[in-house]
Amino acid sequence: MTELHTVEIAAVLRQLTARLIASDDLDEALEDLAETAADLVEGASWCAVTLVRSGGPSTAAASSGLPESLLDSQYGSGAGPSMEAIRARDLVHSDDLAADSRWPQWRPHALAAGVKAVLAVPVDIDEHVIGALTVYTAEPGSFTSDVGLTAMLVAEHAGLLLSAVLDRGRRADVHAELTEALADGETVNRAVGIMMVQRACSAEAALDVLRSTARRLDLPLTTVAGRLVQTVERRVSP
Repeated sequence: MTELHTVEIAAVLRQLTARLIASDDLDEALEDLAETAADLVEGASWCAVTLVRSGGPSTAAASSGLPESLLDSQYGSGAGPSMEAIRARDLVHSDDLAADSRWPQWRPHALAAGVKAVLAVPVDIDEHVIGALTVYTAEPGSFTSDVGLTAMLVAEHAGLLLSAVLDRGRRADVHAELTEALADGETVNRAVGIMMVQRACSAEAALDVLRSTARRLDLPLTTVAGRLVQTVERRVSP
């Protein structure tokens, strides 16, 4: 790799880092990732980010102009470059889809959409969220070895940054739920305090235990909190 290629890759990673660390929203960060990856190839190109979560695979972000059928057809059949990259945990590409016999159900959708070449690389965000970053181009032979390497570096780098974004979002959700719960009344507030003393834990962790119990019993949080407070008060009553 020449010095020029090294500088270009470093510039892409710096740009991606600046975008993702400035975001506290996963959806926004994924849109930034798709935009950055689409720019890796000269000429008409698009990018989509597929994530596999508890509900199965879905498109988390995509360039404008990519038909939904091109993306969704992979999820229904389980076959296509994005799904293959996720399963293999490796780079998957086709320099010329017109001459490629793979993915017989998905390939006609791609060619009809004007996609002539595709490159997909896996993205690992955390143990619960994995996916693929897929770049589509309108011209065959668009993917040089440098583009493939850069895409893999971008995906690996993005996975680390997106994990941090996701973690920030989860902490923000917990904080919001705690604030809302405490605002519900003195009973929840007292229950959280009791749980913190009993378990020597933070307010967030105490609220999480109460919420888990409420879900398991299919009861409102305030009801569970009230029962805990009543139980403790009976124990300390003379």
